[in-house]
Amino acid sequence: MSSLVTELAEILGKALRPGDYYTRGTARLLAPSLTVDGVGPIALPLLPVQAEQLVAVAERAPYGRGPDTIIDTTVRNTWQIGSDRVRIEGRHWPQTLAAMLETVAEGLGVSDPIEAEFYKLLVYDKGSFFVSHRDTEKTPAMFATLVVVLPSYCTGGELVVRHKDRSVQLDLRTDDPAEAAFAAFYADCLHEVLPITSGCRLTLIYNLIRRGKGAAPQPPSYTAEQDKVATLLRDWRTGMDGNKPLPEKLVYPLEHAYTAPELDFSMLKGADAAAAGVLATAAQQADCALHLALVTVEEFGSAEYGDNYGRSWSRHDDDDFEVGEIDDWSIALSDWRAPDGNPVSWGEIPVGKDELSPPDPFDELEPDELHFEEASGNAGVSFERRYRRAALVVWPNDRAMAVLTQAGLGVTVPHLLDVAQRWVASGTDRASLAWREAHELAERMCDDWPEHSGARPTEDSPTTGLLIALTALGDTDGINRFLRRVVGAGRGYDKSDNLAVIAALEIFPPNRAADLVTVIVAGNAGQRFVACADLLARAPSSLLENTGLAKAASLLLDALPHAGSAAKLRDWSWRGDKVDPGFVADTLTALGRIDAPLADRAVALMLGDVKTYDFDAVLVPAACKFRSGDGIPAAERLRAACRAHLRARIALPLAPPADWTRPGTVGCRCARCAELSRFLADATQKTWIYRAKEADRQHVAETIRTAACDLDTDTETKGRPYSLVCTKNNASYHRRVTQRQQDVRDEAILAG
Repeated sequence: MSSLVTELAEILGKALRPGDYYTRGTARLLAPSLTVDGVGPIALPLLPVQAEQLVAVAERAPYGRGPDTIIDTTVRNTWQIGSDRVRIEGRHWPQTLAAMLETVAEGLGVSDPIEAEFYKLLVYDKGSFFVSHRDTEKTPAMFATLVVVLPSYCTGGELVVRHKDRSVQLDLRTDDPAEAAFAAFYADCLHEVLPITSGCRLTLIYNLIRRGKGAAPQPPSYTAEQDKVATLLRDWRTGMDGNKPLPEKLVYPLEHAYTAPELDFSMLKGADAAAAGVLATAAQQADCALHLALVTVEEFGSAEYGDNYGRSWSRHDDDDFEVGEIDDWSIALSDWRAPDGNPVSWGEIPVGKDELSPPDPFDELEPDELHFEEASGNAGVSFERRYRRAALVVWPNDRAMAVLTQAGLGVTVPHLLDVAQRWVASGTDRASLAWREAHELAERMCDDWPEHSGARPTEDSPTTGLLIALTALGDTDGINRFLRRVVGAGRGYDKSDNLAVIAALEIFPPNRAADLVTVIVAGNAGQRFVACADLLARAPSSLLENTGLAKAASLLLDALPHAGSAAKLRDWSWRGDKVDPGFVADTLTALGRIDAPLADRAVALMLGDVKTYDFDAVLVPAACKFRSGDGIPAAERLRAACRAHLRARIALPLAPPADWTRPGTVGCRCARCAELSRFLADATQKTWIYRAKEADRQHVAETIRTAACDLDTDTETKGRPYSLVCTKNNASYHRRVTQRQQDVRDEAILAG
């Protein structure tokens, strides 16, 4: 692994912290007026009798677990009174609170103005506690929690705050009536309240909110670190031109947890703000781009049963299992933010392990999600876990398109279309940055085009999107490269792309366009007959005058499927192994316009292969697509053959059966089916009742279905065994009537 990722992390780790994850202090308390509904004015320090009164009007404090709010005194044992029932007044209280906030802002390293929103009053009586937990964001822009402990007589109840590998235990006791102790910590920190051992504590809880957004945070003075990082980034950027394998981007995970809505350079906390400031300046000096993003790590693998498994009759939980070997993993970036705070629509971009700085930054972290799946069938116990962190992401400006290409066609195609549309609207020339970036991105997409990128007819085709963008840009070099290297190589091409292909070819001279069509047909005729026939059928008149299309037409004829060919009919409009009539019409149209003798050969092949080119399913519907006077002799020959086929069948007599004899070629020669054959041939018998065991009845019913006999069947359940009742009908005659009606309509169409 490159030493680059290690060196970058070491330098950024030395940046001084503007503040810390927690802060504490005391404030002068000048006789505030505290009133609680149901109790009245509260004396400070808190008197035992009033502590009992407060508990009487309070409610058990809940805690959050996922989306649920739960009351469980084994997790949180304390009392709460909502802010709507508490009033804190007095002429000096606003100044006291303002002094606290000033200390908090400095201690947490927050430069923007902050506000304190009163949330609730907590009453901790003897034995009260709250186990380790994280606060949830209770209001927009909340970033931290402020705890104010009012004067009261108690012991115990220390506040423990943890962040990563650091921990602090704060004793906030104060029984001086003129003093209040307080502490504040970022909302993503783990914290707990140890049990109260005596007395009762009264605590005010505030949500701390930061107002406004400033520029990206700048550390006080990190010149040495900035210079080192800038040199490191310059060496990285220039080293990409050599043979040494280097990462395309660098991903530096941040210490604090951030949700997508609060992901912003101006909202970074503590050491994260310091690292961002160093990297922002250094990246600018080294001609690199810097962004914020959320990085998600997903790991999958085998697990094992733990020592506690099977000791409980209740449903097993995650504590019953242990993580084993990691079999698969993925790392991806999403929710991008530019330095100015604006979102960037780059979607999800994968991350290689060699791009993480420092290496393996998630090894010591607790996962955000961990799920186990018990063994079932041949599969053993498995686990899935997920980590989410914000990260600073940097790459050289001249490698931006290479990074974007990592996101895949689902991101790059829409982005390229957007750039092309904005370039057209700007009216600038090809020397503009937008045009050059679009050209470079298309070139990289072409080089990295996946083997299987085609889309079903109901989906957006990446090939069509790319060609539309390149056509709007007038990028003939890009179109030529893509059609030759990707489409002409049999990748990412389908009939649905032909409109975009034709539009792109129209900006080329006829001879070059004809050459590109030949390249496409040569690379695809063997598997994508329908798409190639449709492409040649759509060729504009300017191309038909160029003899270069003769080779493409010959290639299409050579690939024409027939009974003796090994061609796979996978491209024929989702109709299984049946040829689509539209394909026949497109083939004759294309060959007839380019080279009439080739079209004649195609018709001869089709008419001589009735198994592949069935008259009723394929040739007649195809012939009906032509009109007399289309100027394609091969089509006229097809029309004539189809009319002869229809007229011969129309001439056959058509009358309902004169007796009860019914056709039916019964392939089975068993005694049961022999009796069925005799019944079908009997001119006087309309109904046959076959009484037999279930297996024999099912065999006869399957023979009737396979042979398409003119019989209705029903099961009579009187007596044992049951009976299969077979009644003759006129299904064959009705089918012939329907066929006659269709033949007459088709013949009229073909007659013109």
